[in-house]
Amino acid sequence: MKFMKLGSKPDSFQNEGKNVRYVPSELTTDITVNVGDVKFNLHKFPLLSKSVYLQKLVATASDENSEGVDISDIPGGSDAFEICAKFCYGMTVTLNPHNVVAARCGAEYLGMHETIEKGNLIYKIDVFLSSSIFRSWKDSIIVLQTTQSLLPMSEDLKLVGRCVESIATKACVDVSKVDWSYTYNRKKISEETCNEPNLNGGVKRPVPKDWWVEDLCELEIDLYNRVITNIKSKSLVSSEVIGEALKAYAYRRLPGLSRGIIQSGDVVKYQSTVDAIVCLLPAERGSVSCSFLLKLLKAASLVDSRDMVKEELVRRIGQQLEEASVNDILIRAPEEDTAMYDVVVVQKIVEEFLRQDQNTEIESLEDGDHLQRVQPGILSDASKLMVAKLIDGYLAEIAKDPNLPLSKFVGLAEIVSGISRPAHDGIYRAIDMYLKEHPGITKSERKRICKLMDCRKLSVDACMHAVQNERLPLRVVVQVLFFEQVRAAASSGSSTPDLPKSIKDLNSTSHGSSRSATTNTEEDWDAVATAEELRALRGELASLRLSNGVSGSERNGGGDVKSGVDKATISKMRGLLKSKKIFAKLWSSKGAQGENSGSDSSESLGSANPEEVKSTPSRNRRHSVS
Repeated sequence: MKFMKLGSKPDSFQNEGKNVRYVPSELTTDITVNVGDVKFNLHKFPLLSKSVYLQKLVATASDENSEGVDISDIPGGSDAFEICAKFCYGMTVTLNPHNVVAARCGAEYLGMHETIEKGNLIYKIDVFLSSSIFRSWKDSIIVLQTTQSLLPMSEDLKLVGRCVESIATKACVDVSKVDWSYTYNRKKISEETCNEPNLNGGVKRPVPKDWWVEDLCELEIDLYNRVITNIKSKSLVSSEVIGEALKAYAYRRLPGLSRGIIQSGDVVKYQSTVDAIVCLLPAERGSVSCSFLLKLLKAASLVDSRDMVKEELVRRIGQQLEEASVNDILIRAPEEDTAMYDVVVVQKIVEEFLRQDQNTEIESLEDGDHLQRVQPGILSDASKLMVAKLIDGYLAEIAKDPNLPLSKFVGLAEIVSGISRPAHDGIYRAIDMYLKEHPGITKSERKRICKLMDCRKLSVDACMHAVQNERLPLRVVVQVLFFEQVRAAASSGSSTPDLPKSIKDLNSTSHGSSRSATTNTEEDWDAVATAEELRALRGELASLRLSNGVSGSERNGGGDVKSGVDKATISKMRGLLKSKKIFAKLWSSKGAQGENSGSDSSESLGSANPEEVKSTPSRNRRHSVS
């Protein structure tokens, strides 16, 4: 820390009680200077010889005013005036980064310029600032902090601006030229990079690019904002380093942010901090991680930041959503919302992500018309798959919320339904979790949510779980069973299992049943299957393979499934299987080539790895993937 001593006489200021300061002398004190609650009993000559302002005050003071002069509005208060007074007496005064701004503002207030006496206090302080303080990294930061309590004079004297410029300039120098001390505790430099010998035979530690980040965390947000803005304007520091600086500052100034929360404290201060950090974010994509952006969004929601701030975060998060994890996007809903999580903001983020594939360029023509030229999307298939898988996992988590409306669940799922991917285990897990936590939903709602998955894209494990899942409608169970038979035949080298001619003919013949009978059959398909019905369905679907060269052991397996099942249940399931409506859909879906066509699950959603469902099911036991 730099310092400068002024004067040569010993400091003889003494106290009389708590609020009276005086200088003992053979001469009687002839002026009282009041600074707030503190009285200074001093002598006119040394003070007036160096202060224009005190000269004016004494000249205009009434002879009857025995209380002396009052300068309670002097910047820096009694401490600043005492420094100035000691300088007038020629006593020893030590200036340092902590008091130099107060002394400079006090001297300006008192008018201690060169015009009244050469080598006056203002001149000496300015020399100290220029030659020492602004050349020191840490001293400049300390001085900048002290300017905050001395506004607006510290700003008018350009002390704030000079400090900001000094700090920003040093932060932008080449790391090879950094030869001053700084604070750096966030990362441990690896031993390999620390063992570079210097000319003196010692060990030279390399200076990291973000060496200045931690020291600036000591600044309040207004000053920090000015310093970072100045650094960015010089265009010498990479956006990644700026992003690292903002992240370090946010973690220091927003307690709990690293865990996605904000601890109790000054909400207004926290709000201004969040807003400023968002405004300071570099424009370059990837300058900060998606996880950090989502933490800022959570903080913005907790401290009720402006809508503009939240919208900017949503836009930025959407541009790099593939980097996020499920835990990152679990954003708490506002207090007035009954649901646990804010699904609406996640939906906006996903829409922003997909909007990158829908960019268009509008070109103006001479006649005033506009020509819209569609530009190719910038999203890769890998990015889309990662986001689809992310949303599948997110849906599985929010499905546990008993207050989550079906419309929000389905709405979010449908946004990414157009993303093509090989497996639907993830969305099946989310659907199963929702059905488990919301057993009271209607048949139509159950049918609606099940349409989100494509039964043909379930892994073997997921299929085995689904055919024993009593929460699924019969319609879905039959679809899963049928496509399981198709897959089993393909894997064994047999021909694709075929439906009996009597059932295939249902595709082209007219409905023979009455309207009421059709309605009853449709209701049966949308109903939830019992365990007995599930076993009967598996037996009937297995029997469909008998005309396709299935081995005897498999035939016996089909019989084993039927054994012990009530005949009435088998009869009911057989009647349902002869319902032409469901098999018309099944059969048409078998040959369909479109990504989302076929079966009653017409929408495709969610990226899921076949290994997501890890159960090793048994035909006679229920399984859970929740």
